[in-house]
Amino acid sequence: MIRVVLYLVVVAAVAFGAVWLADRPGEVVITWPWLDQAWPRLGGDIRTGLGVALIAVILIALATALLFWVIAAIWRSPGNVAFFLRHRRSARGYQAISRGLIAIGAGDLKAARRLSGEARRYAAAEPLALLLAAQTAQLAGNRPAAEVAFRKMADHAETRLLGLHGLFVEAQRRNDHPTARAVAEEAVKDNPASGWAAQAVLDFRCAEHDWAGALAALDSNMKSGLIDKATFRRSRAVLLTARALTGGDREQARADVLEAVKLSPGLVPAAALAGRLLAEAGDARKAARVLEAAWRTNPHPDLAETYAHARPGDSARDRLARMQALAKQSPGSPEGALAVARAAIDAREFPTARAALAPLAATPTQRVAEMMAEIEEGDTADIGRAREWTVRAVHAARDPAWTADGLVSHKWLPVSPVTGRLDAFQWKVPVADLGPPGPVIEQTGPAVPAAAQPATIPAGRDDSAAEFGPMAPGEAREEVTLPAVVPRQRRPAEAHAAETVIPLVHSPDDPGPEGEGELAKEPEREGPRQPEGWWRRAFR
Repeated sequence: MIRVVLYLVVVAAVAFGAVWLADRPGEVVITWPWLDQAWPRLGGDIRTGLGVALIAVILIALATALLFWVIAAIWRSPGNVAFFLRHRRSARGYQAISRGLIAIGAGDLKAARRLSGEARRYAAAEPLALLLAAQTAQLAGNRPAAEVAFRKMADHAETRLLGLHGLFVEAQRRNDHPTARAVAEEAVKDNPASGWAAQAVLDFRCAEHDWAGALAALDSNMKSGLIDKATFRRSRAVLLTARALTGGDREQARADVLEAVKLSPGLVPAAALAGRLLAEAGDARKAARVLEAAWRTNPHPDLAETYAHARPGDSARDRLARMQALAKQSPGSPEGALAVARAAIDAREFPTARAALAPLAATPTQRVAEMMAEIEEGDTADIGRAREWTVRAVHAARDPAWTADGLVSHKWLPVSPVTGRLDAFQWKVPVADLGPPGPVIEQTGPAVPAAAQPATIPAGRDDSAAEFGPMAPGEAREEVTLPAVVPRQRRPAEAHAAETVIPLVHSPDDPGPEGEGELAKEPEREGPRQPEGWWRRAFR
């Protein structure tokens, strides 16, 4: 509406001006002495009407503008021609790049090679031309040519991260872990928010048991917004627990594990280790509080074992009373009943142990059947009943164990030896026991960490290296090693690659891949044991 009004106002003003000029005809006189000499008949003056003079001025202005435009066009014509030719070459280059990438996606190697050549001819300086060349080389299986293209991309600021990512993938494919780590570290240095590089650096440091470096990488990932707060707290708790397990400084280990418990109260290894370290330091009350809080969140046999032996001077009956008090904090939990039964068997209170296992005896697991066999042998000396429970233990369902990526471990580990994933181990029934046997699918991740050197950790007298049990005065502490993490990953870019089937448990004659024999054993129950009966010797 406003435009219409303005248009009408302008038309009215023009019409008014035209009428005003028509009502007031004037005369324009141009006096020029040169005209008097050239054309004496004109009398030295040029006279015309006002309207004609205005029209003449407009025509002269238009003619002058046209003349200048023609001169400028002639002057700029060489540059315009060169620009046209460059634009046409660029258009053909971009068209070749676009069609080449489509051909690579379709798997047409012949067309990809042809279009890659056109892209180099018409748009050699374009970063996408280098990407097309690298992708074509990868499709043809020419790894050296692909690496050359990725290195050229890494030299350009615009495609540096893309080139580094390509070099990282190629290093993974040829199992060159030092090069892959160096490329990932360089990418993180250039851009800490690069997700693939940040995760790869974290995985590499975890695989090499560089817990301080892994903590620094995790903090950087949090600052860059790559992980949420819940994931950060859980991962930091796992890394702190790992550092406490492998560190030689008891005070630092205690501080690390207490922070881990605060970050993730349900992390069983952290709570169990905190309880042992606090009990060793003489703070049994605080150890009990930590273990009880973790037990209420996640009842676990490691927590029960640590809680039972938090005071080394307690008798077997004292431990039984502690287990009964702990079991009341998680009513109905099978782990509570198993903990009471274990303590009752150690205290030779067989009726109490039988009563604790009564709700679980209808559908017993291996642990329940083994305990029932011990009860029958120790309480009634009924060899037949003990043998019956022993046979049932052989065929009973498996109990939960620490499992990760199809691998069963007798103790918790911070990273998976299969894929190198952090916090991969979960306390659950192994997958093979949940249904018909089948292949175990490997977990994949963004990085293939390098094989780390074994890290020495202090060990207690009879416990594993992760337990830090109390030591007798003057007792020497031996040095044991964690298994080196040699992760295996599926290579996503290699189509139809054969999957590796990882057995859950290896037989004694077939210990499995190198470095996994100890981890592949079934979990063993820790703690005080009764003298072996005939049924243990028979089915050993």
